[in-house]
Amino acid sequence: MRYVVAITGASGIAYGVKILKELPGERILIISDMAKKIIPYETDLSVNDIEQLADIVYDDHDLFACISSGSYDFDAMVVAPCSSSTLAKISSGLSDTLITRAAAVAIKESRKLILVTRETPKSAIMLENELKLARCGVTILDANPGFYSKPQSVDDIISFIAGRCLDQLRMPHSLYRKWE
Repeated sequence: MRYVVAITGASGIAYGVKILKELPGERILIISDMAKKIIPYETDLSVNDIEQLADIVYDDHDLFACISSGSYDFDAMVVAPCSSSTLAKISSGLSDTLITRAAAVAIKESRKLILVTRETPKSAIMLENELKLARCGVTILDANPGFYSKPQSVDDIISFIAGRCLDQLRMPHSLYRKWE
């Protein structure tokens, strides 16, 4: 299995890091320029620390990277966190970065694409962008934790969201206690 993980410039870097740590198989990582600026504000990790979790790392400006082509096979892509700007670009079909191009490839090749949106409240524009993408088969996974598992820490909340992403990929995990 081969997965693309993109971390964009929204609050919630920990979601992308947790998902990257939990995915089996080959992990391809792209970190946007804004995410690189946010990382030291939200984590104790460096950009390099996060890149070390991946098998392959591409620069977001590298539109010649193999994942920018539909002929390169990957199983799914997760954008976590997904900024409202990235959401808008993907919804509009703009492919001006590797992240937005890889997302466009996922959509056109009917591959699983999960956007972990974190913005709240949402404007009508954001909701319309999400609806448009959902109609194209994209999974919109708001970073809204469930509390039936009785989280005791921030890590428990992060694990819940990461677990919900893995659920969408049909991957077994023990990141949170499922509803019984």
